[in-house]
Amino acid sequence: MKRIVILISGRGSNMEAIVNACRAESWPAQVVAVIANTVKAAGLRWAASHGIATEAVEHKAFADREAFDEALAARIDHHGADLVVLAGFMRILGAGFVRRYEGRMMNIHPSLLPAFPGLHTHRRALEAGCKASGATVHFVTADLDHGPIVMQSVVPVRHDDDEVALAARVLATEHRIYPRAVRWFVNDRLRIESRIVHQLDGEPQLLL
Repeated sequence: MKRIVILISGRGSNMEAIVNACRAESWPAQVVAVIANTVKAAGLRWAASHGIATEAVEHKAFADREAFDEALAARIDHHGADLVVLAGFMRILGAGFVRRYEGRMMNIHPSLLPAFPGLHTHRRALEAGCKASGATVHFVTADLDHGPIVMQSVVPVRHDDDEVALAARVLATEHRIYPRAVRWFVNDRLRIESRIVHQLDGEPQLLL
C-alpha cells in the first residue's frame, strides 16, 4: 500500500480529484496527508472533512527557502510518503528538496510543456495565438516545469476565449489526467529511460 502526501496552496481541486479516484477505484494506495504552505488553504478543510491528516507549514515563518524546505520535508517524511503530489502548490522548491524526492514527486502544469513554463500560462497562450492548449503531468526536477512528462491532455483554444474561459477548460482536463498518472505510479506502471516516461501497459499518455 503506497502512501501519498499531497501539497497544496489553495482550494486543491486536483487534490480532490485524486482522493476521490483513489477511493472510487480502490488503488493500492492511500492519501495519508495533505500539507499546505498556509493555514488559509481552503483545501485543508476539505481534506480534514474526508478523514485525511492535514498540516500547514507556513513558508512565511522561515528565514529562507532552505529552512522551509527542511521543515516541509520533515513533515512529508513523518507521513512516510512513497509519492509526493504537488496540486496547486505555489512555492518553488530548492534543488536539495527536489533531489530528496527524485522520481517520486509529481506536478501538473496548465500548459503543453515545454511551452509556457512558469506563470500566466493562459495569457501567454492567448497572446501567442495558440490554437490548442492543455495540461502536463510531469515528474519534478530542479529545472522548473521541465521534468520527464508522464501524460498530457489537449483542449482547443476558441476564438472568443479569455483567460478565465481557457483556464476552466484546462482545469477540467487536469482533473482527468492527474488521477490517471498517479494511479499509474502507485501500480508501478511507469518507467523513466533517458528522461522519457513509458507507460508499461501501453495506455495512451495523451488525452485529446
